[in-house]
Amino acid sequence: MRIAQVSPLYESVPPQQYGGTERVVSYLTEELVAQGHEVTLFASGDSRTSARLVPCVPRSLRTDPDCTDQFSPHVVMLGRVVRKAAAFDLIHYHVDYLHYPSSRVMGTPHVTTLHGRLNLAELQPLYREYRDIPVVSISDAQRLPLPGAHWQATVHHGLPPGALHLERGPGRYLAFLGRISPEKRVDRAIEIARLAGMPLRIAAKVDRMDRDYFEATIKPLLRDPLVEYVGEIAEHEKQEFLGQAHALLFPIDWPEPFGLVMIESLACGTPVIAWRHGSVPEIVEDGVTGFIVEGRREAAEAVRRVSALDRSRCRAAFESRFTAARMARDYLAVYRKLVAAGRRAPSGSPLDPAGHPPTEAA
Repeated sequence: MRIAQVSPLYESVPPQQYGGTERVVSYLTEELVAQGHEVTLFASGDSRTSARLVPCVPRSLRTDPDCTDQFSPHVVMLGRVVRKAAAFDLIHYHVDYLHYPSSRVMGTPHVTTLHGRLNLAELQPLYREYRDIPVVSISDAQRLPLPGAHWQATVHHGLPPGALHLERGPGRYLAFLGRISPEKRVDRAIEIARLAGMPLRIAAKVDRMDRDYFEATIKPLLRDPLVEYVGEIAEHEKQEFLGQAHALLFPIDWPEPFGLVMIESLACGTPVIAWRHGSVPEIVEDGVTGFIVEGRREAAEAVRRVSALDRSRCRAAFESRFTAARMARDYLAVYRKLVAAGRRAPSGSPLDPAGHPPTEAA
C-alpha cells in the first residue's frame, strides 16, 4: 500500500528529546516500512526515517530560534500534501483538523488520528461541520466529548519491542517523566514522595507557556532533599531512568488522551501509579501492572505495595498489548476499510473516503 504519513512540524520524527505525537508517528512509519508498505513521511528536515522523507521545514520548529509563526509552515506542508495526493492510496494525518477543508474535497482516502484533548468547547461546532471526516482515537476515553465524530477505531499507541527492555528491579526511586504543567501535577508527585519517604527523580521539559508556573509553583518544591530534577532527557536515557525506578508516578489532573510514558514504563517492567483520569484505566491493570488511585495518601500506600507486583508481568502486558506491530496492524485495518469504501464510490461522487456525503448547510 502507498501510504503518506503527515506529521506535525514542532518536533523531528522521532523527536530528539520530548515529543509524544512525533515519536508515535516514527514508530508507526518504521513498522509500516518493515511490513513492506511504500511510505512517504511529510515532516521536518531533521527527521530520521527509512521511509521517503518529504522535508517541509529544514528543522523542527521547537529548535528553530528564527521561527515566530509555527502555523504557516503547516499550511505550506498541507498544500504540498494536496498536490501529491494522487500518488497515495491513503493519507494518514496527525495534525489535528488543519487539513479538513482540503481533505473533504480530495479524492484520496484519508484518516486523521487525534492525539490531543477533545473536551474543548470550540471543537463541538467544528465536528458538527466536519462530521464526515474519518478520525481515530488513541483511547476510548479520549472520544467521549465528541460522540458524533466519524470514529473509525480506537488504536492504542505501540512501541518497538526492542526499544526498551525489562529491568527486574526492585528500583531505588520514584520517577516522573514528561512535561511540567498544571495538568501533569508534578507537585502531587513530590507530595507522594514525601509521604512515602522515597526519593523522586523528575525528568521533564518546561514549555515556554508553563515557565511562569514552573518558577512560581514547582521550583520552590525542588529544594526538598528527596527530590532531584534532572531536566529533559533524550530517548536513549529512558531505559536507565525508567528501568531503575521503583515505580512511575502519573498523577495527572486532566483527561489524558493516552500517556505514552505509561507504556514506556511497562516496557521496562516498572509499575505505574496513576490517577483515575482519561486513558489510565485502559492502560494500567490495577493490581497487576500498577495501581490506579484517587488521592495522595492512597498513592503513597501504593508505593509501599508496588514491590509485591511482578515486573515481568508488566513487560508481558506491554508485549501483548502495546507493540508497534500491533499498532500498525490496527491502522492497516482502518486503511483498508477506507480504501475499499473509496473504490466503491461512483466516479465523480461527492462521497468522502468512508462513503458518506459531505455535510453542508442548506
